[in-house]
Amino acid sequence: MSEQSTSSQAPDRTPRVVIVGAGIAGVQTAVALREQGWRGAITLLGDEPHQPYDRPPLSKAVLLGKADGSAFDVDFAALGIDLHLDRPVTALSPQARRVETADGPVPYDYAVLATGAAPVMLPGSEGLPGVHLLRTLDDAERLRPVLAAQHEIVVVGAGWIGAEFATAAREAGCAVTVVEAAGRPLAGALPPEVAAHMAGWYADAGAELRTGARVASVAPGAVTLQDGTTLPADAVVVGIGARPATDWLAGSGVEVSPKDGSVLADGRLRTSVPDVYAVGDCASFPSARYGSRLLIHHWDNALQGPRTVAENIVRGGSEGLVYDPVPYFWSEQFGRFVQYAGHHVDADELVWRGDPTGAAWSVIWLREGRLVALLAVGRPRDLAQGRKLIERGTALDRERAANASVPLKSAAL
Repeated sequence: MSEQSTSSQAPDRTPRVVIVGAGIAGVQTAVALREQGWRGAITLLGDEPHQPYDRPPLSKAVLLGKADGSAFDVDFAALGIDLHLDRPVTALSPQARRVETADGPVPYDYAVLATGAAPVMLPGSEGLPGVHLLRTLDDAERLRPVLAAQHEIVVVGAGWIGAEFATAAREAGCAVTVVEAAGRPLAGALPPEVAAHMAGWYADAGAELRTGARVASVAPGAVTLQDGTTLPADAVVVGIGARPATDWLAGSGVEVSPKDGSVLADGRLRTSVPDVYAVGDCASFPSARYGSRLLIHHWDNALQGPRTVAENIVRGGSEGLVYDPVPYFWSEQFGRFVQYAGHHVDADELVWRGDPTGAAWSVIWLREGRLVALLAVGRPRDLAQGRKLIERGTALDRERAANASVPLKSAAL
């Protein structure tokens, strides 16, 4: 990482922070700047025509027609935030200290990259009628009449978004088939011994789950698998992951991971370019807690990171805050509330709490006896207590931790 410089705006000009992206990370950065005492100008650039909105309701209330939208309750004018909608960015020009847009350049003293992530397309499906993504408000609006008509739907991908959409589609009365290339749901998120217990949730909800099923082709009205099976599909919903939306940074000097496309932020969420920060789904950061670089595509990260960015901008040249949270997310699927905290990849021991075939259970991961991650299904108290224990790096008594009737905090050594 290059050394960051203190912005050198002219003394007679108000310093400006330009935030690229008007999702939760961008909006929260703007709000946090005001809360932290930033008195300069704030420009917020959004690429959609809608007022900035929250995404979690899209796969639930908005999709099912129980809400018309999920706009943030933020008075941008009152906060002195200059909001520009329907203004996608095209490039970053650090030497000129400006963000390029189709409507002209926007100068900055500090820039914050909060462009989020773009969904991965299923090869051969782009532009086909009846093929949908679920990432934006417009996506949800297009899918509402599909669910209302109780169509036959094929969902490609049994990750978090695929499960949440399948849940909503079944609630709406649709016939749902979920196809997953891996041998289990949530293959990229959870180990086999844990994810295996979630496969039965689909059948319990009346959805068909086909694992080890790769899509060969998509055509109007049908999905054909590589084994030759053809599935009828009035609509196809693709949920096979997302990738940081960073292509627009090509040639800017901002260092981007060749592996996952994320902006390689440092511990203070600074990029390799002076006075440019990155936050939310588009950025990865080094975690001393877990000894690895983390890329977190979840709501809580997009909520917490902006506070660090805002304080570090307001502090200017002084030593900034380090961002190293305990990752957290939740998912509502098939009548179950699933919560996860931590990072289990480097754990050396897995301990069950409760019967994973039942309605409520948890699994915890330890590293050298200390709690590093926890998955709770219908056990919010385990999650609340476990998150604090992870934050403290607490060692646990394994026998007590495995007893689901014992509060998790009581297993602390």
